[in-house]
Amino acid sequence: MTARDQTGRDQTKTLFLLFQLGADRYALAADSVGEVLPLVTIKALPGSPPAVAGLIDYRGSPVPVIDLNILALGQPARRRLSTRILLTRLEADAERPRWLGLIVEQATGTTRRPISDFAPSDVGNDAAPYLGSVAPDPDGMIQWIDPTRLLSAEIRDMLFREPRGEAA
Repeated sequence: MTARDQTGRDQTKTLFLLFQLGADRYALAADSVGEVLPLVTIKALPGSPPAVAGLIDYRGSPVPVIDLNILALGQPARRRLSTRILLTRLEADAERPRWLGLIVEQATGTTRRPISDFAPSDVGNDAAPYLGSVAPDPDGMIQWIDPTRLLSAEIRDMLFREPRGEAA
């Protein structure tokens, strides 16, 4: 049974990880994040789009990493103690999960709140389909990011191409 308020809205609280892009606050639902990693060494991928930071080794497997600051703001994330790599699950395939690392700044907080706190912004942005609903907060608005909508089709195909065999 879900908890509902007087208006009938679902009041079940969801955990969100908070971070910043520039001066603005954003959130990812914690259930889409597998792990929060320190900013580890990233292997560059020459010729890749600017937002593609490269690859990291995660438990013996290569995982592509996107600098969310470059994707959203056109400038790289600052290398600070609070800059992290959020390992996000793009697909729920238990046999072969697809992971994507997101470099974000100020990844130091969480909030637990009902999903119903988030309302559509009513501002369309075809260039940033990953930007979702917004929620008021005493420290400023928080915008929900949908990691499954971060990558364009061409970047997704580049990063998650099926292996064709080993190079000689």
